Amino acid sequence: MSYTRKIAHNTIIQIIGKAISTIIGVVVIGMLTRYLGQAGFGQYTTIMAFLQLFGVLVDMGLYIILVKKISEPNVDSEQIVSNIFTLRLISAILFLGLAPIIVLFFPYPAVVKLGVLVTALSFLGITLTQVLTGIFQKNLRMDKVVLAEVFGRIVLIVTTYFVIKADLGLIWVMVSVVAGSLLNFFILFAFSRQFVRIKLSFDFFVWRQVVKESWPIALSIAFNLIYLRADIIILSLYHKAEDVGIYGASYKVLDVLVTFPAVFAGLVLPLLTAAWVAQNREKFQRVLRKSFDFMFMAAAPLVVGTFFISKPVMDLIAPEFRDSAAVLNILIIAAGIIFIGNLFGNTVVAINKQKTMMWLYLAVAIISLAGYLIFIPKYSYFGAAWMTIASEFMVTISAGLIVCLTAKIWPSFRLLGKALISVGVMALVLHFMAGYNLFLLIITAGVVYFAALYLLKGITKEMIGEILRIKE
Repeated sequence: MSYTRKIAHNTIIQIIGKAISTIIGVVVIGMLTRYLGQAGFGQYTTIMAFLQLFGVLVDMGLYIILVKKISEPNVDSEQIVSNIFTLRLISAILFLGLAPIIVLFFPYPAVVKLGVLVTALSFLGITLTQVLTGIFQKNLRMDKVVLAEVFGRIVLIVTTYFVIKADLGLIWVMVSVVAGSLLNFFILFAFSRQFVRIKLSFDFFVWRQVVKESWPIALSIAFNLIYLRADIIILSLYHKAEDVGIYGASYKVLDVLVTFPAVFAGLVLPLLTAAWVAQNREKFQRVLRKSFDFMFMAAAPLVVGTFFISKPVMDLIAPEFRDSAAVLNILIIAAGIIFIGNLFGNTVVAINKQKTMMWLYLAVAIISLAGYLIFIPKYSYFGAAWMTIASEFMVTISAGLIVCLTAKIWPSFRLLGKALISVGVMALVLHFMAGYNLFLLIITAGVVYFAALYLLKGITKEMIGEILRIKE
């Protein structure tokens, strides 16, 4: 099977799995917004954002380095995976263990502080699951990851239902989050034994090698957390919990959508790394350009389509959360930028330019933090949303320039015009269908966009055939 078909099949599996997970996730969010209300959901959002700060620190660049290292030729995968898994476990215990202590010094109510303590276990499961995902990405077997995630989501929605039915409150909501995350990890760990036997390993020579490559990424991630999660933390300190709930409800949609580009970029990272190490310029260029085209063709209809359906989407997810649709219309632009940014960010690692990128992340972090502190106190969640767009734009442009200047390869913009025309046709149809059922609008938008793209030969019969064929 060709790399194109392998990636396409894994992407399709991911789309199906993410669609199921997304539906469950949206239902859970809808249940929580109705049960907790704006203030309670604001507390839920604060707990998750606070722990995400520490979750980002736990990463230490180990996930990307794992994918990169096991994609190199003649490597002992079991040794690499076991040592990186051990490093991740130790860093998770250290950093996530600090979160319940540090939150005591913040002016949050007791329920938020207790929630951070309980939910730290969920982030332990999430961070260990992430490092295991690298194994399946390298072997292009993301169906296993999808299956584990769906089971975890099912446990989440079932336990959440019973918590709400019994009216147990916010802390038990967080317990249900923990249950789903830990089950996801245990299932994926069992699946991973098909490819590698993971054990606790303390080979300090391997640790030094991994840390030597990962520390620029680790610092970059530390800088990233400033512009990724500082918005919610600063918002929670300057404004009431209801405002955090409105922003958090809209941001949940963004969180769901950006999992897709992260997964796709992870799938092409091994191919880009292998081509770069082998100095196969032609293959590197082909993979990068095709990936760029795909990301843009996926992001464009998502961004434009959301402007037409944001109100019914947020009415479904978080009814009576005023301004949530307006906030989503801003954040969706950031989501579109993240599609391209994820691809360039992973490519920076493939070409070993993470040290250069680190300083650009620092610059973006400083500018973003200043922006949050200036605009959030005055403009609340609108200021946070616009600064999120600015941050993602700066990061994407920086990563893109590093990749293009280093590899001396520029993305082909041949398909962009066709994609934009197709999006325009889709937007026109959505304009005249205003007021129709939300799900009918989504299906119609997808059909019209891909039909227009096909007629304009942005996608061809041969391309579709290659993706759908299972065997040579």
